[in-house]
Amino acid sequence: MKPKPAPKKSKEVRPDMEVRIGGVRFRNPVMTASGTFAYGVEFAHLMDLDSLGGIVVKGISMQPIEGNPPPRIYETASGMLNAIGWQNIGAAEFVEKKLPALRKYRTNIVVNIVGFSLDDYLEVTRFLNDFPGIAALELNISCPNVKQGGFHFNKDPRDTFKVTEATKKASPNIPLWVKLSPNVTDIRAFARACEDAGADAISAINTLVGMAIDVGRRRPRLKYVTGGLSGPAIKPVALRMVWEAAREVKIPVIGIGGIADAEDALEFLIAGARAVQVGTANFYNPAAAQEIATGLEAYCRLHGIQDINSIMGSLKV
Repeated sequence: MKPKPAPKKSKEVRPDMEVRIGGVRFRNPVMTASGTFAYGVEFAHLMDLDSLGGIVVKGISMQPIEGNPPPRIYETASGMLNAIGWQNIGAAEFVEKKLPALRKYRTNIVVNIVGFSLDDYLEVTRFLNDFPGIAALELNISCPNVKQGGFHFNKDPRDTFKVTEATKKASPNIPLWVKLSPNVTDIRAFARACEDAGADAISAINTLVGMAIDVGRRRPRLKYVTGGLSGPAIKPVALRMVWEAAREVKIPVIGIGGIADAEDALEFLIAGARAVQVGTANFYNPAAAQEIATGLEAYCRLHGIQDINSIMGSLKV
């Protein structure tokens, strides 16, 4: 009697990790956050850039900016204060020296744009709109580390609407995201203003305003005095604001704030985020975003989830 053939093992189906934000496909919902990953290419020898859904480069202005004087970074309990002040090489040098190298990768490139006035935002937007290889622009109106500039556009939802609407019109070829501040009374009003003005997505949140003091010298730890607090310390605040914003608007919300591992990322996705950005973790683990992307896929395999999108906004309350 012939032995029965062993049953064929079913081939494991790889979960679908692709997400869409503003009409753009991202291979997975993990990106790096602006200001924490330089221009992306600097990390190429430390990790596989193609493992990410996207790279959000540091804030780009039309003209180069030197930034604030040091000291401008200080480690705090479970976080970090920074007052870099938009230091960057300027739009022309970025498209000449950084963008060609970035375009060699399959990962989507998102350019965070900064300005001291509405005209500044419009100028850099119109300039970048003419260059291929940019998946989206992220309008930074929420940095607390400059004396003037985008920060004043997040004080009143009407101003947020104005700058968003004008910048959207100036970027007909590239989707526009708006990065929102947590230093407001109700983030939902600002999320609505962005959606009403035509934004394709919202990034939430930027850093919280904080400070630290050297008690021996009785001086601020940062030359700028205050700085933006980021890292695990702000995650509960960021998670709450993402949940509020995602319930308020129909456009995608990208979650940012204290994400250091796959479980952190899952919390944001379950709360309603369509994608996440990894920031402060890059400073102590340059491969954090890659590990999170791998961890999300492993979670889906373990729990039999065929499509990462099915867990987004699945919070039971």
